[in-house]
Amino acid sequence: MQNSILSNSSESRIIGRMKHNYTSLTQPLIERAVKHPDHTSIIFIEQDSAKLISASQFNQRAYQHALALESIGIVRGDLIILVLQHSEELLSAFWGALYLGAIPSIFPFLTEKLDPPLYLDRVEKLTSHSGAKAIITYPEFKGQLTILLSGLDCEILSTDEVPNISDADYSHIDADARSSEDIAFLQHSSGTTGLQKGVALSHRAVINQITSYSQAINLSHDDIIASWLPLYHDMGLIAGFVMPLVTGIPLVLMSPFEWVRKPYMLLQVIDKYKATLCWLPNFAFNLIARTARPQFLEGVDLRHWRAAINCSEPILAESHTAMLDKLSPYGFSKTSLATCYAMAENTFAVTQSPIGKNPNIDHIDLSALQKDRKAIPALEGQTAVKMVSCGIPIPGTKLRIMNNGNILAEREIGEIAIRSNSMLEGYHRRPTLTADAFQDGWYLTGDMGYLADGELYITGRKKDLIIVGGKNIYPQDLESIANRVEGIYPGRAVAFGIIDNRMGTEGVVMVCELKTNADDEMQYQIEHELRAQIAKSTEIALSDIRLVEQRWVIKTSSGKIARGDNRDKYLKQFRNS
Repeated sequence: MQNSILSNSSESRIIGRMKHNYTSLTQPLIERAVKHPDHTSIIFIEQDSAKLISASQFNQRAYQHALALESIGIVRGDLIILVLQHSEELLSAFWGALYLGAIPSIFPFLTEKLDPPLYLDRVEKLTSHSGAKAIITYPEFKGQLTILLSGLDCEILSTDEVPNISDADYSHIDADARSSEDIAFLQHSSGTTGLQKGVALSHRAVINQITSYSQAINLSHDDIIASWLPLYHDMGLIAGFVMPLVTGIPLVLMSPFEWVRKPYMLLQVIDKYKATLCWLPNFAFNLIARTARPQFLEGVDLRHWRAAINCSEPILAESHTAMLDKLSPYGFSKTSLATCYAMAENTFAVTQSPIGKNPNIDHIDLSALQKDRKAIPALEGQTAVKMVSCGIPIPGTKLRIMNNGNILAEREIGEIAIRSNSMLEGYHRRPTLTADAFQDGWYLTGDMGYLADGELYITGRKKDLIIVGGKNIYPQDLESIANRVEGIYPGRAVAFGIIDNRMGTEGVVMVCELKTNADDEMQYQIEHELRAQIAKSTEIALSDIRLVEQRWVIKTSSGKIARGDNRDKYLKQFRNS
């Protein structure tokens, strides 16, 4: 299927700015379903099959979900949690809630790696704290959730209760009568075991983001977006779902679970459907480079792939090189490499590197970086660190680099602060957290970086957040799990991230003090139990565990774990020995 799937549309080719002054995200979908009912909205890839979903088909199924929610008493402004796997049902349930004026929020679905009781506990806490009025889930899960949430004012809607009637009457649902200031949906932070922050985004903020980001990436109606990204993460939700549906760009959507098993399928899909845009976390560049063998790429043509945008993880120049070396024989060009700095609090993108131009790489002096917190260009003979540019702010977004309330000069490293027209309204039901996140109208990101020639470079995170495969891992959560493992001294475990250049993402390391002396067999049992508990609770695998003697772990004078110092001690003792 070529770009001709859009030949029935009379919409202008270059998007730039949205043609109409829409006040809600639902208006363009409804308008397109009426004016261009056969327009291809989504090509849904499932295993070896592909289903084409037209604008009118998607619109109808969304209305059916809106009717089902209305039937259980859901009204405008109610929060709806979607506990669904990656599926067509998830897509239409999300928009069905929007059509009714409710506020959808996608929660990661239970996987075989997670402990079911722990998962259910998270669902209960999130539902209770957020004040959700309904959950949409599967028939086999409804019974458990009904019992779990029996004390809450929350309805459980099963997918088999959603009518599939083509002539259902939904004329009374005024799906486009929304104020631009209404909350459209919540994006929840992708933490591990803690209570997730609900990022509340208005229709206005999301429309502003789509308009600005479309300009930044030169989006046109000749584009086709391919994505495997999970929809509970801002990159997948906005770039790989909401933006293409709103702008009318066809979306080729595949399962993240299938992609992980067969990373090369993305390349086959990009070739088959002539996709032009795709967003990837840094680890995906490495994974594709390692697994894209010639037998899987026979006949693949990637010349039309105009932007592979690296986002959501620390960006490594080596990862770009690895994928370029592997895919250049198939037409992939270095000018197709692009970068983006994004966060849910700004709806999605904050910066974007120029499309069609290989992102700049800044070689800075390691000593100045570590000692002076300055990004000084390295001279010959100095140890250099390669920093990849994340580009310039998208239209409507401004950046500052801050330190203790002071604005820093170019190439001085500090906390990144942003102000934009696509900013969150606040963290849902967490006013104190919202207030603490802003300073004089500027949102404090918690990320560290610097500006050089107007471009943003990320150096790390103010706090000790670890990002593995696009997932935010909080060290204190891992340490809490370790403290409950028999044989580990409670309160004397530390977790931190170490960049794994081969994998193209951060690896998670834990150092834990033993309660008593333990022989090799006992240490093996402790390590095995810790790995199992971490995997069950967080769905991550530790890259290294060190069981050490008492008093190894460094703490601050106030008794807190000094993660940076422990990381340095680990590197010195175990990596340099």
